[in-house]
Formats: sequence, structure tokens, C-alpha cells
Amino acid sequence: MKTFEDAKRQEKERHLKRQKIARIMLTVFLALTCFLFLIPVIFTVTNSFMSSSEISANYGAVFATTRTGGKVYIGKTVNLKFIPDFVTGSQYMTVLLRSPAYLLKFWNSVIYVVPIVVFQLLIASLASYGFSRERSTVKEVIFFAYIILMLMPYQVTLVPNFLVSRALHLVNTQWAIWLPGIFSPFAVFLLTKFMRRIPTGVLEAAKIDGAGEWQIFTKIALPLCKGGVYSIAILIFIDYWNMVEQPLVLLSDEQMHPLSVFLSKINSQEISLAFAVAVIYMILPLLIFLYGEEYLVEGITYQGGIKG
Repeated sequence: MKTFEDAKRQEKERHLKRQKIARIMLTVFLALTCFLFLIPVIFTVTNSFMSSSEISANYGAVFATTRTGGKVYIGKTVNLKFIPDFVTGSQYMTVLLRSPAYLLKFWNSVIYVVPIVVFQLLIASLASYGFSRERSTVKEVIFFAYIILMLMPYQVTLVPNFLVSRALHLVNTQWAIWLPGIFSPFAVFLLTKFMRRIPTGVLEAAKIDGAGEWQIFTKIALPLCKGGVYSIAILIFIDYWNMVEQPLVLLSDEQMHPLSVFLSKINSQEISLAFAVAVIYMILPLLIFLYGEEYLVEGITYQGGIKG
């Protein structure tokens, strides 16, 4: 006859077994999901080591066009391959050494994005500190206007940006890309939320100790929002690294286009280089994400206050 303790122990064992099975099923599900998300990356990397003839034979029909510029009906099955028949680095040799135009577009992307990230964070940090200190009706109205602007997709403001840039004679210059990006409200909105979570007592204590506003801003507010600053910087970088509409509308000179525009306009003549260019294009964002992953998670989960 089972005792109460035996029945309780068996119930506990069954509960632990169900938990173990649930964890295994969750792990398998997450592994499969992760693999599905990684398939495009794996596919791009492996295909970048194919020869140009093999790439054209497998995927040329997808990017083929008629003489009038229209797309061709794909009458045969496209052969998706993860493992090339013959591994070669000729695509990278072409991109890195024989065709400097692709590297030029890569550095165009860097030249556009880095100043936007740096100066948008600089302006956003100052504006956010102002919004978080001594809140008033005027500040709240301005901040609400920032929210409205942030909610608008960039395609909505693209035409006004073009008209303003043309009036200021900035079309087809780097400033046409820099200025709208630098003064974007995205970072101001997020960083203000971070700074408003800083306990008021901390800032007031520093003020009582004789610290000025600049010292409070640089020595207390910014260090406490370091995770938020890093996470916002990563998000800004990824957003503008992948921009396509802005250069297409504001830059008529193709020599000034970033690499993202090339990847959005691949044709049958450039398909053999597309995979290698895409891999090179992914390296910098991937390195930045891996370096700042800890800060990104910290910035998302940050709740304000001082760490012990």
C-alpha cells in the first residue's frame, strides 16, 4: 500500500519529467527557428564561393530582363544550392581588387552612416537631458511633436526633405543624407525615456553638492544611460546602413550611392558578384552587433537607478 509520501514523491517525479520534456521541446523549437532565420545568411555565404558561371546557371533566370527592361517569365525551376560544385574566391577577388567601384560604394555607406550616428547621438543626448529636467507644458508639446514625427515613416517625409534640400542646393551632396539623419527624432524619443527613469534624488543630490548642469549631464546622466546610448547607436547604425530610398531620391550621381542601393538593384550582369558583395556588406553590422550585444540587451532591460 502506497504511503502519502510515496505518492507525493511520484507526483513530483512526474512533474519534473514533464518539465524536462517541455524544456527539450522548447529547445528543439528554438533551434529550428534559429536555423530558419540563419538560412539566408548561410545561403549567402556559401554561394559567395561559387564561380560566376555556376551562379548564373542556377539563378540567372531570376534576374534576367527583356530588351525593354521588363522581367522574364521563369520557365524552369531555380536551383537553390548551399554547397558549390567548385569552391572559388574569384568573386571576392573581383570585388576587392578588380572592381574598386564596389569598395567605393562600401566606403560611401561608412561615410554616410558614421557621422549620422555620432551627431544624432550628440544632439539627442543634449535634447533628451533638456526634456528630462524641469518638465513644463512647452517641453511636453515639443516632445509630443517629436513623437508624431517619429511615427511617420520616412517615405512620408521624403518629398519634403527633397524640396528643402533642393531649396538649400543640397541635392546630390552628402549633406542631403546627413542633415535629415542627424536631426531624426528617433534617438531623442528613446533617450528621453531613459533619462526620465533616472531617480530625481540622484540629480538633486549632485546639484546640492555644487555640480553644475554640465557636470550632472556628463558625470551622472550619460553614464547611467550608457546602455541606452549604445543600444540606440546600434539601432541607428543598422537603420541607416540599410537605407535605400534616401540615396535614390536625394543623390542623382550613382557614384555617390551607398552599397545598399547596389544590393537593391541587382541585375543579371552583376548577379555573379551579388553574394560576395552581400557578405562584405554584412561584416560591419555583424561585428558591431556582436561587440555591442551586451549593451543592447542592457539598454532594452534598463529601468534606471544606480548599480551597486
